[in-house]
This record gives sequence, structure tokens and C-alpha cells, in this order.
Amino acid sequence: MKIGELAQRSACSVETVRFYEREGLLQAPTRDTNGYRRYTDAHLVQLNFIRHCRSLGMGLPEVRTLRSLQAHPELACDEINTLIERQIDRVHQQVISLRMLEKQLHLLRDTCHARTNVGECGILRNLEQAAEGESCSCHPHGKTH
Repeated sequence: MKIGELAQRSACSVETVRFYEREGLLQAPTRDTNGYRRYTDAHLVQLNFIRHCRSLGMGLPEVRTLRSLQAHPELACDEINTLIERQIDRVHQQVISLRMLEKQLHLLRDTCHARTNVGECGILRNLEQAAEGESCSCHPHGKTH
């Protein structure tokens, strides 16, 4: 199949296919005599694997490691388990950060009362104060960045 069909069947763009190929995550396809890339069902499986890993928040280095390990099915899977544990830790830290962000946004929202004008909007005032380096309600300790 040509690159357009591979992209369509994997629900991604042609550029994404090319990117993963350049990054060495997707095996290089053979080329027809006219120079067009010729992909197989194996490429589709590889691409779906990569996209699934990415949907789980894994970065390119982690995907690269997993793709490399696929070529060595005889190895113990300790490295894979460690990789997933690290990913779980990263996601946990992201959840903590998102909860903190949510709390800050609630604090910011609470500075404005409905039915006021923009000039008296507490949210806008707080954002402007932070931009000027002053403390604001959403960063009570003066830390804005």
C-alpha cells in the first residue's frame, strides 16, 4: 500500500508516517521502481503500536525502547516493566500538577463576581498583577511562573 493508504488505515497523517519513519520507529518500506514507498500490513501494525504507545503518553524514547525490545522476544521483560512504572510515576506527577492548576484556577475565578465590568474584573486584575511581577490570588506565595 502507498503512504496515503497507510495513513488513512491508521487514522493519522502522511506527515506522521514520515516522521515515525525518519525517527526510525517505523521500518523503512521497500520502494517501487518509480520510487514510491510500498508499505505492508506489518507497517500498519507497527504504526498502530507506536500510536497506541503515544496515546498512553509515552515519549519517543520510550516507544523507541519498546520497538527495540520487540526485536528480542527472548529477553526478560524487566526493562518493559520498569519503563511502564516510570510512565505511571510521570502520569501521577501530572495528575498532582493538574490538581494544583485546578485549585489555582478556582482561586482565580473566585476573585471575580458576576455582573461586573471588565475594568473591575478580579480575574483580569490578578492576571495583570502577575504579569507585572506582583503576587496574585492564584499564586498566593508570589510565585507566578
